[in-house]
Amino acid sequence: MRQLDRLSNALTISSVEKRAIIFDEKHSPDTAFILLAGVARITCRNRKGARTLVIMVAPGMVPGFPPPVPGISYNFRCEAVTICRVGTIELEALVEISLGIASVDFKRMASSYLGRWDLVQLRCANFMSCTLEERLALILLELSENFGIPDPKGIRLTLPARHRDLAELVGASRPRITEHLIMFERKHLISRNSRQLVVNRDRLESFLAQAHITAGDTEFEKARRSLPQRAVGG
Repeated sequence: MRQLDRLSNALTISSVEKRAIIFDEKHSPDTAFILLAGVARITCRNRKGARTLVIMVAPGMVPGFPPPVPGISYNFRCEAVTICRVGTIELEALVEISLGIASVDFKRMASSYLGRWDLVQLRCANFMSCTLEERLALILLELSENFGIPDPKGIRLTLPARHRDLAELVGASRPRITEHLIMFERKHLISRNSRQLVVNRDRLESFLAQAHITAGDTEFEKARRSLPQRAVGG
């Protein structure tokens, strides 16, 4: 607890307004950002120059941006989706303080800082062989893991599941996402609770398994199994 108190005292805390930029590629890579409250997102420029959503960020260490690729500019930035409280600290100080934290806590923190870029890579690689239905199901499972709380009908998302955001994440148009969400509701793969989306993880995973029941152990199945499993029901 002493190290955690030191870490808390070492943070420079600020409030970031909704839709404001928390940090971008101009900021020093030697500074770590910790989302204390609120919801953020990481976006980048696609090959057409349009800004697109890459990752939704829950409270915790904000993932660092991937190393730059020579000749390619992604223009990554982290933006506030809601009003956010953000703590910043120099990486050198973070490591020096954190080395005194219990091993399991340090590993959790390091994993959080490295972020879930592995999931993004898996998503992009496997989406090429998935139907839109399957891509949407995978994204809903990912969001329910990062932004879900128990609900009698499954896992309720604590952030608005905007059709535009889902469309960006799966690479489809917003009208098509709306059509598929209606279809998912009819199949009881998802439902609504006070306008919030509820994901039935068991039904979604069964739906994905059935979609590939004759395809063997495909790369898609590997990606599905790579998603962490929640310890709650639903």
